[in-house]
Amino acid sequence: MTIEDAFGKNGAAFMPYICCGDPSAEFTIRAVRALAASGADAIEFGIPFSDPIADGKSIQAASARALQGGMTPSKALGVLQEIREQTEIPVIMMTYYNIILAMGGEGFLKKARDAGADALIVPDVPLEESEALQGASKGAGLCLIRMVSLSCDDARLRNIAEKAEGFIYAVGTLGTTGARDDVGAETAGLVKRMKAITPLPVAVGFGISKPAHAAALTDAGANGIIVGSAIADIYSAHIDDDGKIDEDAALEELERFAKEMKAACVTRV
Repeated sequence: MTIEDAFGKNGAAFMPYICCGDPSAEFTIRAVRALAASGADAIEFGIPFSDPIADGKSIQAASARALQGGMTPSKALGVLQEIREQTEIPVIMMTYYNIILAMGGEGFLKKARDAGADALIVPDVPLEESEALQGASKGAGLCLIRMVSLSCDDARLRNIAEKAEGFIYAVGTLGTTGARDDVGAETAGLVKRMKAITPLPVAVGFGISKPAHAAALTDAGANGIIVGSAIADIYSAHIDDDGKIDEDAALEELERFAKEMKAACVTRV
């Protein structure tokens, strides 16, 4: 399967985010397998980083737990390879540019592709500074996913669309990631503005935490729904003070949530 295979169905693709190694590599593998079996169309696979500037407190905490547990970029690729051996679900690797540079640039990206990544998100590299990364990604056989935000005017949206491939990641809120009570009308407006500019699928992330959010954005034309903080909040509630997780209980709740979210991603208008 490829990243394009996640889209083109009756509604939006459900794309949950998992922080690799939180709280263990074994749980990450089980969680991805459970999400894939419960309706996920693609997985955003996060490599934990000590300074995740795009992320709010839930994913910051997930990264901290993973790092404390000994997860590294090299180990994360090993986890990804195990995941790929167990499921064909498309995987979008999310990381920060410092990790790519520290791990050897294009060489690291080729290893990521060999391990099973289909696409790449690097939120701290702006369009104007992304030429080298795009070249390295293409050389490694990875699709570099571009992000747009509510603050982008139409001219910038067009500039980003010209460089985009795979799909567009629409950042649905101002600020960092994190579950929110409501998804504003401006988020649906961003989806519509972007879809008027590009034929590529448009997936929305940041702030989405409820089936009602997914349903509203799907009805507004979103092709994908990305959920991260809500996923982390669900399973982290089953981690005790010693860092041990009740895996079965956490997975049962994740599966239920994934099924509800996927059901909300069906086009109704």
